[in-house]
Amino acid sequence: MKREQLGSRLGFIMLSAGCAIGCGNVWKFPWMCGQNGGGSFMLVYIICLIVLGIPSLIMEFAVGRAAQTSPIHMYKKLEKPGQKWGGFGWVCLVGNLALMAFYTVVCGWIIYYFVNFLIGNNADLGFNSMISQPSVNVIFLLVTVVIAFVILSFNIQNGLEKVTKYMMCALLVLMVVLAVNSLLLKGAGEGMSFYLKPDFSKIDGSVIVAAMNQAFFTLSTGMGGMAIFGSYIGKDHSLMGEAVNIISLDTLVAILAGVIIFPACFTYGVEVNSGPSLLFDTMATVFNNMAGGRIWGTLFFLFMVFAALSTVLGVCENILAMIRDLTGWSRRKGSLICGIVVFVLALTTALGFSVLHFQPFSEGTTWLDFWDFIVSTNILPLGSLVLALFCCNKFGWGWDNFIKEANEGKGLKIKSWMKPIFKYVVPLFIGFIYVYGLITFNWR
Repeated sequence: MKREQLGSRLGFIMLSAGCAIGCGNVWKFPWMCGQNGGGSFMLVYIICLIVLGIPSLIMEFAVGRAAQTSPIHMYKKLEKPGQKWGGFGWVCLVGNLALMAFYTVVCGWIIYYFVNFLIGNNADLGFNSMISQPSVNVIFLLVTVVIAFVILSFNIQNGLEKVTKYMMCALLVLMVVLAVNSLLLKGAGEGMSFYLKPDFSKIDGSVIVAAMNQAFFTLSTGMGGMAIFGSYIGKDHSLMGEAVNIISLDTLVAILAGVIIFPACFTYGVEVNSGPSLLFDTMATVFNNMAGGRIWGTLFFLFMVFAALSTVLGVCENILAMIRDLTGWSRRKGSLICGIVVFVLALTTALGFSVLHFQPFSEGTTWLDFWDFIVSTNILPLGSLVLALFCCNKFGWGWDNFIKEANEGKGLKIKSWMKPIFKYVVPLFIGFIYVYGLITFNWR
């Protein structure tokens, strides 16, 4: 099967950034930031992106571009004779499916809010009321899955690449407009102080763990989320520059999301630590209390749809590519079957707040918490640890092979002095924080 290629460098950057930019930035980042001290979390998060995120992203792009295959086979293709790295490809497949088991439901919630603002039914949109309605959750989950796999059924240039470029441009414009609007609210000063001014006394192990997990979650590194796009590009540009561009875009969107939300929290008295409902309850309250709120609300949730769908498309493309590499199916057949599998898995989350009760950890946890634990707490950091060991050691692909691939093309290069960061700092830091996170996790 001939390997598809992206049509342009812009398409690659927008696709990769689109996969990174999504609910992780505009839904999860603000409530994680709110629950972990605002500016304190922001500071640690940015450090994690620079120290861990950039190296992890470069390594994943390099493995994908060198292997020229999906994550299911990339380790096996690059491993040396007698090595047994190939099994991690299956971990990538499990991780991507687990992510879509709850992410597609969250995307459906956003589409629900967008539709209700669009038709003027926005006066009483309660988050808890919405998630407790099985029919609403299932219908909008189905809408999300159908949109994603219909787009993916076309070839990559005419489907995924073209749609994502337009969505990402619209997303950035809408975010800037909404951020300016939030900065004009009366609570903007207090909100921005909470958001951007770090309180060093609040930085503890749990904040560091949360920031690291969020860094891996937003970049989708560790389970092939970025490697697949590396496999679709040529060797004209070195990979460090591409990683910096994508992380810069990703961070810009996360920061803008906070600028939009936290001034609104302090203006309208919404608790900043209210968790997953923060974005929905806060912004619905904001728009229902301002002039032209219906129009602003429609625009906001439209940008949210673009953000969420860009990640759904990126991850579902990864799942589709892995299944096609295993089976040889056409895009259309693979899209149909993968769509059905993702929909059935995601029904656990869609119904988990109403009829399919499951409390995996402490009282009040749900299927969403279970799938998020599998992905964010385990597969993403462990996958990044495996990636670092594979790229930087002789018992894996090896530093020389990695550096040759990563530095091929014009642009920023990895320097020899950076080797200890990739080989020692990244894996040791990930390993320590991962173990600490498991020890301190609220199991009961």
